[in-house]
Amino acid sequence: MDSKSLLTNVIEQSPDRLRFMQKLGAATAVLGAASAVQAQDTAITDVDILQFALNLEYLEAEFYTVATSGRSIDTFGVGITGDGTAGATSGGSRVIFNNFGSPVSNIMEELAFDERAHVTLLRTALTAAGVMPVAKPAINLNGLGFGFGGQVDFIILARILEDIGVTAYAGAAPLITDKAYLGVAAQILAVEAFHSGNIRLLIAQNRYNTTKLDGVDMPPPPTGARFFPTDDNALAAVRTPAQVLYLAYGLKENATGGGFFPAGFNGKLKTSGKSA
Repeated sequence: MDSKSLLTNVIEQSPDRLRFMQKLGAATAVLGAASAVQAQDTAITDVDILQFALNLEYLEAEFYTVATSGRSIDTFGVGITGDGTAGATSGGSRVIFNNFGSPVSNIMEELAFDERAHVTLLRTALTAAGVMPVAKPAINLNGLGFGFGGQVDFIILARILEDIGVTAYAGAAPLITDKAYLGVAAQILAVEAFHSGNIRLLIAQNRYNTTKLDGVDMPPPPTGARFFPTDDNALAAVRTPAQVLYLAYGLKENATGGGFFPAGFNGKLKTSGKSA
């Protein structure tokens, strides 16, 4: 069966063909817009997209590492130097997750390890390509005004970061042309999705109330209705880099810094857009 026939069958079998076609049309428009951006600004490359992702991984790695150890990622031997303006990490503190050795404590330790590994993986991939990774920019872990007031506070913010990470990689994937880079991004996306699912389940099981951030955000129960943040066609939401920056900069449009990143991202993709 060729790809056209397969697509036709999927559409025919969809429980809501009209909604499916609307979603498909929207997705096509997004991809078309992405292609237009690349055509107009050929300076944006696969490397720039990976550098953008590295900024986010610095944030997640610092977030979990400070919470589980009270230390910054560089004390674990993770590289943080490179191009752009380097900055210190402020805010945040060690969080007590029930008792040491509890399931929640172990989950957070694994998350911290994974995010440090993601930083190292992206830096290694860029270096192998002959590119200097961007330096860790200034990070304010209290950028949204909460997150380190205890286990509940932390898990609620962790859900936000993990769901943003999934949509960021999903949105960036169509812009990556090199298969090697795309493979790295796909593997990280899969792990971020594992993280998101785990954190969302913790929230649902413990009935933690959360907040909807933008038009594509889908909080888990009890605030939202779905355990998994998928649309009616079981697809994950996507956010463009500009939409991700809107959230990372503390819900600010057309900004080059703020929120978690007081001085902004390092690299070419650094200006926020409108809310998704």
